[in-house]
Formats: sequence, structure tokens, C-alpha cells
Amino acid sequence: MTETAEPTAIPPSDPALTPRVRNVTLAQDLITLTKPKIISLLLVTTIAPMFVAGSPSWMSVLWVTIGGYLMAGGANAVNMYLDSDIDDVMVRTKLRPIPSGRMSPRAVIAFGVLIATAATYGLAQLVNVLTATLALAGFYFYVFIYTRWLKRSSPHNIVIGGAAGAFPPLVGWAAVTGSLDLGAWYLFLIIFYWTPPHFWALALNKQRDYGNAGVPMAPLVWGERETIEQMLWYSVLLVALTLLPVCFGVFGMIYFVCAAILGGLLLRGVWKVYIERNSGNWVRASWWVYKYSLLYLALIFVAMVIDRHVGG
Repeated sequence: MTETAEPTAIPPSDPALTPRVRNVTLAQDLITLTKPKIISLLLVTTIAPMFVAGSPSWMSVLWVTIGGYLMAGGANAVNMYLDSDIDDVMVRTKLRPIPSGRMSPRAVIAFGVLIATAATYGLAQLVNVLTATLALAGFYFYVFIYTRWLKRSSPHNIVIGGAAGAFPPLVGWAAVTGSLDLGAWYLFLIIFYWTPPHFWALALNKQRDYGNAGVPMAPLVWGERETIEQMLWYSVLLVALTLLPVCFGVFGMIYFVCAAILGGLLLRGVWKVYIERNSGNWVRASWWVYKYSLLYLALIFVAMVIDRHVGG
């Protein structure tokens, strides 16, 4: 049972997310369309599972990296095309290529479809068909299920639609093994449960933007208190999930120690947001959770690789 959002003072936008006007070249705009900062984390969660699943050749890693970047970049470009109307009213997105007038919507979607098509062909030819199929499935899920359907229709948008970000481990695993097993789906679930607390921490601080754009993010629909409580529960489940494979001997002590420390820090940050949910002093803490959760996910996957190849 969720509560109705109580009227609260929406926190000011974080200066770090406020865009600055500058001269931009076409090459820079094309790179911007792919969202390289976001893709860097996606690539970590694609490449690390390759080394968890086996011992891939460096050529295979290279092709998956290139294909993964192009596929995710294509999805991000199409996302900017579909969201160009709301990007124009959100502070952190209004200087993107389309709302700023630097690129036409037609050029943006053509670029996105082109590089996604190139990624599909390249992965199928140079890696394997299953890898290409899974990468393309992630593209469609992100574009149609999340962006086109859920984002503007439900506060559960990031819970369900966020599964698009959990496809990279499947792609990496399939690139090495040519199949999927429980290990691959376990990595999928880690990202699935990581996404809500990560993104809601941002949404709490960007309520004004999402409100102006008419996007029903959880804090606007459920209220801040309910959103923060959901963040806590998802974080508890996430940390428990990351520790579970140690019980079955999948990973050893190196991974366990890393996962326990990293998870403890995440829970500490989310708990701080939780205990301050009634006072309204959660802004700084929730922003810390958002930034730390990015590092947390990357390091969890790195710890898996180290444990598998160093810990024996």
C-alpha cells in the first residue's frame, strides 16, 4: 500500500548536473548521443562476466567491447530522439543535441539505428549469434519497454524497464560460453535489484525536472518517504543477493570480503537517507548514494573476476 505524495519542498538541482553552454562540434554531439559515461559502466558489467564465465581471448573482448558500445550507444541515441520533447524542459537535458537545435531528430534516430545495426551484424559475425540476439533484445527493451511505454506511464518504470540495463552480463556470458546458465541470470538479477535504489536516489534530487516533464517517477507519485523505504528494502535484498553465491561455493573469500564491505557501505548510505526521511535532510545523503552506487556495481563485478582468477 503506497501513500499519497505529501507536499514537500523539492530540493534544488545539484550544480554538478546543471549543463553549461559551450561550443560543440558534430563529432562531440555524436559522442554525446551515445552517453559514454553511462556506457562505461555497462561495459564493465559486460566484460567482467566474460572473465567470470571463462578465459576469453583478448580479440573476443575487443569485439564485444566495440559491439556493446555501439549497441548501447544506438539505444541511447534513439532514447534521446523519443525523449526530445521532455528533454527540452528538464534542466540537465535541455542542452542535448536535439532540444538545443544542433541536430535534427531525423539525423539522431538515423545515427542510433545505424550504429545499433552495425553492432548486431558485427557481434553475430565476429562473436556469435546468441550474443548479438541478446544485445539487440536489450536495445529493444530499453527503447520500447522502458522509454516508449513505462517511463511516462508508471512509477514502476525504473523497476521493470530498468531490466534493460541488466542485459550486458548476459551478453558477456554468451560471448564466452555460447549459452546462458544460472550464473548468467544471477548476474542479471544483481543489476535488476541494484537499479531501483540507484535511480531513485537520483529521482529524489531531480523531482522538479521530472515533474516539469510529466514523468511519474516514484517520489512524485508515492511520495518521498515511501520511495526511501522502497530504496532500503531493495538495497537489503541486493546485498543479500550478492553474498548468496559464497554459500554455494561459487565465489570464495576474496569476493566475500569485497562484497561485504561494499554492501555495508551502500546500506550505511541508504540507512542514513532512511532515518532522515521525516526531517527532509536526506538530500545530501541520497546524492551520495547515487554516486556511490555507480562505483559499487563496478567494484562488485571486478571483485568477481579477481576472486575467480586470483582466488582460485
